[in-house]
Amino acid sequence: MPGYRGLARDREFRALFVAHVVSVAGDQFARVALTVHVYDRTASAGLTALTYALTFLPDLLGGPLLSGLADRFARRTVMVAADLVRAALLLLMAVPGLPLWVLAALLVTVQLAGAPHGAARAALLPSILPDERYPLAQAVLSTVTQAAQVAGFLGGGVLVASLGPGPVLLADGVTFAVSALLVGVFLLDRPAPGHPHVRAWPADLLGGARLVWGDRRLRALVALACVSGFYIPAEALAAPLASQLGAGPAAVGAIFGVVSAGTALGMVVLARVPAGRGLRWMPVLSVVSCAVLLPMALSPGLVWTLVLLGLSGAASGYQLLANATFVRSVPDATRGQAFGLAVTALRVSQGLGIAAAGAAAHWWRVPHVIAAIAGLGVLAAAGAAWEWKQAFTQAGHAQPQTSP
Repeated sequence: MPGYRGLARDREFRALFVAHVVSVAGDQFARVALTVHVYDRTASAGLTALTYALTFLPDLLGGPLLSGLADRFARRTVMVAADLVRAALLLLMAVPGLPLWVLAALLVTVQLAGAPHGAARAALLPSILPDERYPLAQAVLSTVTQAAQVAGFLGGGVLVASLGPGPVLLADGVTFAVSALLVGVFLLDRPAPGHPHVRAWPADLLGGARLVWGDRRLRALVALACVSGFYIPAEALAAPLASQLGAGPAAVGAIFGVVSAGTALGMVVLARVPAGRGLRWMPVLSVVSCAVLLPMALSPGLVWTLVLLGLSGAASGYQLLANATFVRSVPDATRGQAFGLAVTALRVSQGLGIAAAGAAAHWWRVPHVIAAIAGLGVLAAAGAAWEWKQAFTQAGHAQPQTSP
């Protein structure tokens, strides 16, 4: 199997890699900035969690309705257009004195523009690299993305504390402009994927839905991905959690960053595990990602809180395997739409989990809320693991296997 040097020599992958990492780091700057900004202005854990949830909930519409653009138009064009739209919107968000409802509306629009971009990138990667190099490329991209999130979260906390949220939002807009430039200059101009049918929007949407939900294996992969809705509320409540622990904005960045660092470590390890073994570990790790948060019920201090969150992040590295297996299992002509529908389910589960945690945080301490949501997550992960096992039992396989 080709190594990392082979990937580094690929011009298109380098451009896609750098563009994605730069924009991800900028996004984390903005996420910390908005979280701290809303909590400073409202002192409300519920509104803070709701603001964070708004970065996920737009996929309820954007995933099904906009991801199909990645199958209808040239995918490079879709990515560049989405980046430019997001850059312009973030420049508006950086204007001082905007009401919170205006910031929320712009944030939702930014996330809507991200749906076709993510679908186009996911659908394009298997075309940029031969099939045998794709799993390694996906692992590299996902792992370094987590590292960029660590840098963005930690750097965002420091920047917000020293500069305020406005300049940080402006920096995020610049990262999207850089991403558009790299993608537009260095990626080949491939035509839109061919379709054996007339590309009517409702037909594409229904066809993608039938493909995803009609295949039990794909359905199980989506269910395993949706378990993140039960462990991600810990990130959404980072600002009130840090406040209740007696820490400041830098601790908010640390809480965000330790999760991303743990996830990056988990992905590095899983990328070196044989494919069949990794898929057998995947359902177990989905349970662990929630179970390790149960000690939060004891209200540990900042250090132990960071340890537990880091362990949860490490176990959540299984998402890399779920993502790569899903994308490779879907035909190219409908890959963008199918990916968008899967992301919709993922983001909605995350948004609902965050919203529920934010509402509960009005009445209970944040560590207790995190533990309670994680307890529900253990049950949900066990159900998803059972569905994954049944998908292969039904097909007559004793254990899940995949090509290396």
